Amino acid sequence: MRFVAPAPQAVDARCRTRPPLDEWFAEWPALFPAPAWPSLAALGQARDRAVALDGVARPCFVAQDRELLADGLHYEQRVAAGRVATRVGNWHDLLNALVWLRWPRIKRALNAAQVDGIAEVGPRVRTRRQCALTHFDEAGAIVLVGDDAALDAWDRHDWFELFATRASAWGEVIAARVFGHATLEHALVEGQLLVAKAVALRVPVNLVRTFAAVDARADAHVDRRIAELVGAGELLVDPQDLRPLPLSGIPGWDARAAGAEFLSSAPCFRPLRAQRRYPPPANG
Repeated sequence: MRFVAPAPQAVDARCRTRPPLDEWFAEWPALFPAPAWPSLAALGQARDRAVALDGVARPCFVAQDRELLADGLHYEQRVAAGRVATRVGNWHDLLNALVWLRWPRIKRALNAAQVDGIAEVGPRVRTRRQCALTHFDEAGAIVLVGDDAALDAWDRHDWFELFATRASAWGEVIAARVFGHATLEHALVEGQLLVAKAVALRVPVNLVRTFAAVDARADAHVDRRIAELVGAGELLVDPQDLRPLPLSGIPGWDARAAGAEFLSSAPCFRPLRAQRRYPPPANG
């Protein structure tokens, strides 16, 4: 089924104040439509402020119109040239712009790898690496882990242990943040089951805690490290490298997760497939 995002006035207030959308609404309240959608000029001003703060270049957000599309370029080629085709009044494109503001190095690395793939196989097909890059770009989550027990439960798809028995570990020795703008878009609907395609980094627990608190220095470190790994061809090489993570089970993300029945019966909490194994987390 095609997902249809709600109108701005129909977004439940609860979605705005809890993960994964709370950090985005808190940092850029003026860019969320209330009551009008932000203009491309407003996005450009936010981009300029972000670049002034961290010195990291970001492309411009330009109108996706017939004139732009007439250049014949693939979307990713246009991004590499410094222009992100953006539809005003569109949640998907607005959230994509915000991800560029927060994670510019990762977005640049994904784009560079996509352009390499286009050069290799052309614009009409995708390599397995391009599929992995796209899955993460649209539905990805970044997970920092500093605890073998939590990682082991995740490896086994033991959702009750990961989310209930080890509920206190979240924000302390394991933390997740959403990267994919399509997943953020789905989070606009109250009660939507959310599953991300995650990459995991092994880090000290102090970084887990600062990352969970949305600390700018921790974000810059993670942004830089994941971009390095993608650029070196050590991360997002194949779709099977991505780990499914039912975000709806994380304590505080969905009120239903407090009940054991939800963790055992909701369709997002699937058992581990036979022979399925995940790569170890990359060093963060």
